[in-house]
Amino acid sequence: MRKYETMFILKPTLNEEEIKAKVELIKSTLEGQGAEVVAIDEMGSRPLAYRIDKYERGYYVVIYFTGNGQENTELERVYRINEDIIRHIVVKYERKVEVAAWENMVKKAKGEPHKEIGFVERKPRKPREPREDRAPRREYNKEEKKSEEVSDAK
Repeated sequence: MRKYETMFILKPTLNEEEIKAKVELIKSTLEGQGAEVVAIDEMGSRPLAYRIDKYERGYYVVIYFTGNGQENTELERVYRINEDIIRHIVVKYERKVEVAAWENMVKKAKGEPHKEIGFVERKPRKPREPREDRAPRREYNKEEKKSEEVSDAK
């Protein structure tokens, strides 16, 4: 079974009951096509990166699921015919690193202990020592460089 994540943004004008109905619609669509919904992360109302139609905010929902890939066509169809969903995306995780990140995000969505993934601070490098098999670097001064450019131009 492949691991997937789908995120969709709902219109901010929907009330709680309508939001729950839309989330349940997407969940039942996935399960009806043979996918297993592992976790749902309702991120809530957030500002959009740019204005979509007339909306500056949207209600973000992420669903993590496993499946064989055939459920995505039906999911895309449901997204397209639903006017309350203003944006959507489906992401497939294939490589080991991606799958590990997917499992970590699922734990986070379920509220289980998870590993915070961030940037690793690197140790400063030691300065290079000069190599004996190379000639030392030649230091140019500006006047010498100009005279070389002038002679090359002629």
